[in-house]
Amino acid sequence: MEITLIRHGKSLWIEDKPVTCGAFKHWVEKYDNNGVFEEKSYPAETVEKASAATVVVTSDLKRAIESAKLLNSSLPAVSDPLFRETELPAPSVKLGGLRLNPSLWAVMLRCLWFSGYARECESLKDAQIRAEKAAAFLDQCAKENQNVVLVGHGFFNRFIGKELKKRGWDGVKKPSSKHWHCTTYTFNR
Repeated sequence: MEITLIRHGKSLWIEDKPVTCGAFKHWVEKYDNNGVFEEKSYPAETVEKASAATVVVTSDLKRAIESAKLLNSSLPAVSDPLFRETELPAPSVKLGGLRLNPSLWAVMLRCLWFSGYARECESLKDAQIRAEKAAAFLDQCAKENQNVVLVGHGFFNRFIGKELKKRGWDGVKKPSSKHWHCTTYTFNR
């Protein structure tokens, strides 16, 4: 049995001008509501795993759904919010109109999130619980279908990979976080 975790393709939303912390929330919404760039080619291993899948699962975000279609258009994907990326917290202060590039806001807010700050979003502990549920879902799909592919997101795929390892799946501790790259976990029952 195999479970392959794939990170979605690069988002069409590439706006990178400095924004305030309040505007960053809207930036994230635009990132979530845009699809992905169609590439001239994809990593060979990713294409192979997507083509061999008997079940394709995605988050319900557009970039994951579109990525799955680009990798395997012949197999309809099962989309579920269970597999969404971990959220970023909202700053509790205006920060005096401070403007930063969205990537800097993302790093700062992710560091705060890992430190326990979760204003207006799912906490780290809740994300870990959701990852346990996601791993259990994928495990069950693999029992029934042998080869399962999840087209998901960088951070949440890492959480799922950790949970699959706890469930006895063989594979690397840390899944690839590069766009279009895959990490496969195997289990011999």
